[in-house]
Amino acid sequence: MQTGFTFSKLADHLVSLGDVTVADLDLLAEMPSTIAHFSSHQAILRHGDDNHQCCLLLQGYLSWQDAEGMDGQITSISVPGDIPDLQTLYRPRINGNLIALGPAVVAVVPHRFFRELSARSSAMSRALLLMLLGDHAIQRNWTINLGSRDALTRVAHLLCEITTRLQNVGLAKDFRLASPFTQSDLAAACSISPVHANRTIHELRRSNLLQWHGKTLTISDWPGLVKLARFDPAYLGIWPRDQGVRPLGPAKGAVALA
Repeated sequence: MQTGFTFSKLADHLVSLGDVTVADLDLLAEMPSTIAHFSSHQAILRHGDDNHQCCLLLQGYLSWQDAEGMDGQITSISVPGDIPDLQTLYRPRINGNLIALGPAVVAVVPHRFFRELSARSSAMSRALLLMLLGDHAIQRNWTINLGSRDALTRVAHLLCEITTRLQNVGLAKDFRLASPFTQSDLAAACSISPVHANRTIHELRRSNLLQWHGKTLTISDWPGLVKLARFDPAYLGIWPRDQGVRPLGPAKGAVALA
């Protein structure tokens, strides 16, 4: 795959999930897409829409938000390389609102491409399925985060997760990242008040675990933040980049996305 390939973050994500070859990844070069730019808090998809294409996130962050509540509860956050509406391959009806957190760039890809990709490559089919299962695993962990952790641990765990997922696609190097949210967004993701979110970030700063200046967030003490959050990345189902490239080979037990 050529350096600078438009969909390189998706390729990184897929490689971390399944045994895909360079030939498998080269199939992504045939992906038809329309590139769309969104401003902060602009809606990409709305509750009740029928969707026959997928949104591949290229830059920025997206979030699923509760369409019924008044407080804009954030139920998940997507990072570059994610396909937040991959489930619409099976159920086109949108449940919730997909919103940009800050400026975002999205490639809009017809469902047809992913079905054809699945038919042509069992390894890519399996990787896409694992991506979808990973989304469900993250959602389950978010439920645990809101139901059984205090505010400080919730915020620490969310920051650990986002940082790990960014590093998985070659971002957040040296634990420095573009902030995925404002403190109000953080409050909506952790089900706390904006005032409580502000106090929590202040406590993390006071403990020298992170720095948050403007739109840049830096994790100052990664082991300390992981310990506070009791963060175990196993649920993400990704191959750590520091363990080298996953051995490539034919996938076993692939399930076609048809």
